[in-house]
Amino acid sequence: MRNLVKKIFVAVFAVSTLASVNSFADDINLWKKSTLNQILQRGELQVCMEPGYMPFEMKDKKGRIIGYDVDMAKRMAKEMGVKLKLLPTSWDGIIAALVTNKCDIIMSGMTITQQRNLKINFANPYVVVGQTILMKKDLDSKIKTAKDLDKPEFTVVTKLGVTGEVATRKFFTKAKIITFETEADAAAEVLNGRADAFVYDQPYNILFMSDKGKGKLIHLDAPLTYEPLGWAIRKGDPDFLNWLNNFLRQVKEDKVVDFHEKLNKKWLRDTSWLKRVQ
Repeated sequence: MRNLVKKIFVAVFAVSTLASVNSFADDINLWKKSTLNQILQRGELQVCMEPGYMPFEMKDKKGRIIGYDVDMAKRMAKEMGVKLKLLPTSWDGIIAALVTNKCDIIMSGMTITQQRNLKINFANPYVVVGQTILMKKDLDSKIKTAKDLDKPEFTVVTKLGVTGEVATRKFFTKAKIITFETEADAAAEVLNGRADAFVYDQPYNILFMSDKGKGKLIHLDAPLTYEPLGWAIRKGDPDFLNWLNNFLRQVKEDKVVDFHEKLNKKWLRDTSWLKRVQ
């Protein structure tokens, strides 16, 4: 009887040990495939972004990419102990670039949506924005809310392929809608009197009103939508996702270094950087 019990114990122990070894091997394989491990092995963090979305990423007068996301990416690379490589990427191909391993992460003011989440994963939101409206000044006495603009005689513009377009088509079913390749071109249509209103992200519109739109346009600043911005990575990578969320938590909560607050002040509240891009 003792021998039988001993044999059973040995067999169970062997199976348990084998399962533990296999599980450990699986963990090792997952780590090897992790984007985070590849970044560390390469010694370089490769970031896809479209440098045309103020104040998150844009080019200065010397052609250098600057902005909120750029400073955050620099901090991220520093914490990893690696170099940073910014990869300017057109918006309509930026998700494909990530999925096909052209970069490690998208840091480009991307709104977290359910549709995008089907293709890619997002870290926790780092900024929350919403769509607001810039409109012609001479409409101030006629238009008080977004609903007042939804008439056939009005033309509403926005950027093609972004959440601003989704919001525009959702809220304006009667007005004429025109989309543009860049937000700057769309806003210029209203500034030059060729359109009545422009729908886009609140931070961009606030900055536009502090500069080119000052005294010329009206800002309907009540957000039409709730839009959290997040960093995008490929699916099936829990190690990288875990690191990103912990990194974000640290930069937000560390009141000694106060990096997050300084970043918000530098890019989202202060507009002195505008003279670097004009």
